Amino acid sequence: MSAAPLSSAHPSVEPTASHDTAPRDGERVVHVLHHTEYRYEAPVAQSWQLAHLRPRATARQRVLSHRLEVAPAPDALDERIDAFGNSVAAFAIHAAHDALDVVAESRVALAPPEPDGDAAVAPWDATAPARAGGRLALELAPYVGPSPLVPRSRRALHYASRSFRRGVPFARALDDLAHRIHRDFAFDASATTVTTPLEQVFAERRGVCQDFAQLMIACLRGVGVPARYVSGYIVTTPPPGRPRLVGADASHAWVSAWCPARGWIDVDPTNDRRADTDFVTLGWGRDFSDVTPLRGVILGGGAQTLEARVTVTPL
Repeated sequence: MSAAPLSSAHPSVEPTASHDTAPRDGERVVHVLHHTEYRYEAPVAQSWQLAHLRPRATARQRVLSHRLEVAPAPDALDERIDAFGNSVAAFAIHAAHDALDVVAESRVALAPPEPDGDAAVAPWDATAPARAGGRLALELAPYVGPSPLVPRSRRALHYASRSFRRGVPFARALDDLAHRIHRDFAFDASATTVTTPLEQVFAERRGVCQDFAQLMIACLRGVGVPARYVSGYIVTTPPPGRPRLVGADASHAWVSAWCPARGWIDVDPTNDRRADTDFVTLGWGRDFSDVTPLRGVILGGGAQTLEARVTVTPL
């Protein structure tokens, strides 16, 4: 989609909907509302932003509808596909403003993951990715080496080697690694930021889902398993008898690991479980820096505050 001027009557990406919106057998439909608010101490003269907020269509995920609203109205907007196949909306605001509101609303149909099959019994083989050729080799290439937020780590290699041992089935090794991270690292929302180094997370054994996903990716790449960072949402269930609170959920992150006998397998070390119909995928990349939900550059503004509210509701 080429860049186009937008008026105040047309402040957003136009709503899109699939022609096939009826749930299929075994699918679960969820509604996602993601509201991001920036408030600035002084007026922002100009703003350029990138948004990874449109859910990605996958083999087990269908995007039934999506809309993106931006206030104040962008002067230009361009929606395109990035290097990893994710949808990204780029927009610019050239009028002075002291706040930025971005609302993404989506309906997504989710199908259950495939069973492990041969992955449950086939021994792990560290040489398999190196033997991949053609299009598969190109697909795996970005996810085998270090990336900006996931450097090579001898500590990660040693940690992973306790799970990925010779003769152990891939699926069992993968689940064991996720289980150990869940057991050995404490969830602490105040312990890290988006720039906290991986080695600090290892040392302090605390962090959030972003940290645990990138830690597991470092472990997997260390032993030769291609691994990508997945950004999205997870459906949370309120306590019995309590209503679901608007804005009570949050963005989430997990890991997708490549298995020669199965393909990509999604696993969540934060919750020690495989990704299923509770998980909505926004996109994937080498690490968090490739799929940040909203990031950009502003001219002016001074100090700023950020509030992000997410509500994921089963329909």
